[in-house]
Amino acid sequence: MDVAVLVKQVPQVDALELGADGRLRRDRVELEMNPYCRRAVSQGVALVRKFGGRCVVVTLGPPSAEEVLREAVAWGADEGIHVVDPVFAGSDTLATARALAAALRAVGPFDLVLLGRNSVDADTGQVGPQIAELLDLPFAASARYMELDGGSVTLGCEVDDGHKELRLMLPAMVSVAERLCQPAKVPPQRRAAVAAARLRRLAAADLGPGPWGGAASPTAVGATRVLDVARHRLRPPGSISEQVHHTVTLLQEWRVLPTAAGIDDLSMGGTRRSAGCTPNTAASRGAPAATHSPAVAPGSNVGADRSIIVLAEPGRHDLVSALLAEAYRLAARVQADVVVAGPDLGDPGLLWQLGADRVIHVTGSSVEEDLAGVFATWCRRSTPWAVLAPGTLWGREVAARLAASLGAGMVGDAVSLDVDDSCRLVCWKPAFSGRIVAEVTTSSAVQVATVRPGSQQAQLSRVGDGAAVVDTLETTGRGRVKLLAHRCDPAVGALLSARRVVGVGAGVAPDSYDELRPLLEALDAQLAATRKVTDRGWLPRARQVGVTGHHLTPDLYIAVGVSGAFNHMAGVRGAGTIVAINDDKDAPVFDWADVALVGDWRGTVPVLAAAIRAATAPPITANISEGREASA
Repeated sequence: MDVAVLVKQVPQVDALELGADGRLRRDRVELEMNPYCRRAVSQGVALVRKFGGRCVVVTLGPPSAEEVLREAVAWGADEGIHVVDPVFAGSDTLATARALAAALRAVGPFDLVLLGRNSVDADTGQVGPQIAELLDLPFAASARYMELDGGSVTLGCEVDDGHKELRLMLPAMVSVAERLCQPAKVPPQRRAAVAAARLRRLAAADLGPGPWGGAASPTAVGATRVLDVARHRLRPPGSISEQVHHTVTLLQEWRVLPTAAGIDDLSMGGTRRSAGCTPNTAASRGAPAATHSPAVAPGSNVGADRSIIVLAEPGRHDLVSALLAEAYRLAARVQADVVVAGPDLGDPGLLWQLGADRVIHVTGSSVEEDLAGVFATWCRRSTPWAVLAPGTLWGREVAARLAASLGAGMVGDAVSLDVDDSCRLVCWKPAFSGRIVAEVTTSSAVQVATVRPGSQQAQLSRVGDGAAVVDTLETTGRGRVKLLAHRCDPAVGALLSARRVVGVGAGVAPDSYDELRPLLEALDAQLAATRKVTDRGWLPRARQVGVTGHHLTPDLYIAVGVSGAFNHMAGVRGAGTIVAINDDKDAPVFDWADVALVGDWRGTVPVLAAAIRAATAPPITANISEGREASA
């Protein structure tokens, strides 16, 4: 059993700073192995110890990246391969994937290639699927357990809506989840003791003619902006009752409470209070980023049929609706048609109302690598202007494979989309756990992007009856990936789309969760959790929010017993309003909050729930005639 493990060196998230030029400062920032990669190293070493063979760890990066190889070898890997050369500077994900794929060919072959689910400094998760496409390997993401059996590996994988059990034929490539196994962590003195003979360097010349680095990168990063959210940080004075009264008054003014009729304010034409900065001042959570509509410029690389393709994930109607609404808006800007493609698409009339001009039903297989193959064939014939996919594990794999097959530029996890004056797609992408946002464009004929779920608002784009043109594409499955089971957790979808969320930290014991129910019911809210809570098994992993959990954008987030660690609060950075309850007046969570309620949560939560119920209750209208009859 020969195993390769791909690792990445990343800055410590809490130490990130931006310079005066708006660029990330990497000097004086401590670096470490990406947290997800630590699990991949640990798993790779364990497999080789059990089945024999070798474990080779590979990284691409500057000279300092040798440190993560030293740590992996000190943990038990047989050899570290450092892909390092000045010409690799400026590599985007596709150029990185090409270099790493070439390195794996040079030092392979391997039965299994492991890597982390994603890197915490980018969170795109697209390098793995791109390498798998370039090496012609089956791929599975976010494995929590794995069992090898002869020529296959059986995996239990975390997915966006629950859990999947898969079987992959070997050789294969797998990204691992955070809880797969113990992370590989080695102190500096043991790393320094690793013999130089166990580390090897590969330069660009060792991998082939290239091109490499920036010359091979079809994406370009433009302006970057700080996304430090401007919170009010209010601390109402007085007793708990007085603090709560003042807080509920503010929440009513900011229109983030449910209405008396049970209909949210925004659906009645209300304006959502913006508590933070957006990458485009005209955009908020997917609202149109600009109002001007430039004509399509000559030679602007608009596709031959001027279409925008929406890749539809099966069973995710809410995401398909949001993407179609966004594609419909962009299509008006570039004079394009909107095409929705995927298996099991449903009613063409409804899809037309959502914005689709054309519907392409894919039959024969619903496996990601098979769908990516048929989409790539279609794109080579039609050269669409852009391809949009959801930023889910499904969308990341399908879009990443598609982009690698086409050699197209891909932007992952975009939170806002726009069109520049040369009629190119502009994607605003968060990085480093949402601390900054960057403008990214592509130079390829086909522009590919995944869009973060929740960043765009679904809406009907057309009113009336219409008909989309319906076509069918047939694909033949390769049979390398077999779905054994898929268990959906409906709570995941409810949490991701919730307008109001109550987050619980380690300060609330699990036997006290019932005491939060009145607040959840008064707000019609979903319950979320910090990593400490899910690590202890108090709530399921599906409810974890933060750097290694979900990123939420509710209108209101109430933190109960949450300390305020960056790893958690980064996951709710996009919330419209944050209220924090903590009995420690110096708790870090108050720095993230619009309103701070200083007091014990047991005494505060029931008072807050009652005040919200009173504020959102329908008014009592007296029946005068009945009153007169009663008095008579």
